[in-house]
Amino acid sequence: MIQIISDVLSPDEVKRFRELLGQAQWQDGRATAGHVAIRAKANEQLSQDDPLAQQLSEFLLDRLGQISHFVAAALPLKVLPPRFNRYTGGGNYGDHIDNAIFTVPASGTRIRGDLSSTLFLSDPDDYEGGELIVQGEIERHHFKLPAGQMILYPSGSFHQVTPVTRGTRLGAFFWTQSLVREHSRRALLFELDNTIQGLAQNDPGQPAVGRLTGLYHNLLREWCDT
Repeated sequence: MIQIISDVLSPDEVKRFRELLGQAQWQDGRATAGHVAIRAKANEQLSQDDPLAQQLSEFLLDRLGQISHFVAAALPLKVLPPRFNRYTGGGNYGDHIDNAIFTVPASGTRIRGDLSSTLFLSDPDDYEGGELIVQGEIERHHFKLPAGQMILYPSGSFHQVTPVTRGTRLGAFFWTQSLVREHSRRALLFELDNTIQGLAQNDPGQPAVGRLTGLYHNLLREWCDT
């Protein structure tokens, strides 16, 4: 299940992020790549202990908890603090699958990567190339979203970032461990939740709303892993 989360950041917030990232101390992104991915990776990242990275990461973590679309689609149990990257001058990231397990630097807590997220911080017209391509069940999906929007997709999917041939592509990225590991079950719960919300808006008093809400929570109780 691939989801586009709109308006994670307002235009003013995107502008402020870009101003701050324009002053950042960027490092070779290969420093955080695994022994296989390092051969496909050509970008820059902020160090996880960079004070600016930590400030922006904390802001995003707080914001994500307020976004109902993200919460409903991801059913987050743990969220790895967002990281920040920059692609320019032909920078790219070849086809790869993300690691299964990540470690939170400050606490040493380990997180299973069920879902990957990319928050776009550059406007599509500001750079050429830089598409995020995600392999779906049947076809490959191409994304180059407006600044402030985010894509959420299964971490087990092959994906890549095409070479940036003009301008600069800024972004934030992170991983989520979901309460429900199986993507198919999480997709069913998301569809059921959307159905309940739609019915509740049209006729909140109808009995089906209560019954479906009970079904949702019983399925979540059956399937969740805490």
